[in-house]
Amino acid sequence: MIKEIKILSTKRNEFIDITDRIESLIKDVKEGTVTIFCPHTTAAITINENADPDVQRDILWKLSQSIPKQDSYKHGEGNSDAHIKSSLIGQSVTVIVVEGKLILGTWQAIFFCEFDGPRERKVIIKIN
Repeated sequence: MIKEIKILSTKRNEFIDITDRIESLIKDVKEGTVTIFCPHTTAAITINENADPDVQRDILWKLSQSIPKQDSYKHGEGNSDAHIKSSLIGQSVTVIVVEGKLILGTWQAIFFCEFDGPRERKVIIKIN
């Protein structure tokens, strides 16, 4: 089964917790996996801590320090940093599902990572 969710980012760089939205789609799955895929070249998907928002801020800060918006990039659209960040973080994650619940660590959540917003985006979810 394949599902799609819409994401509305509000900042150029941000992490958006989509865990609850994914869980609402898998509540009837007894056992399996779910793959969460981002079909955008300037955004990504990751799993990380959701208890302390400073973790997301720190990741975004370090990415921006390491990969600044302005540099000697050749890409003409002015968003090369977003493409690089997207490639480094990755386009998808796969999570085990048992009894309609994602098997995540105590402090883990699934995040949509926006690097070229604000925009309307989509995420594709494949339930196996």
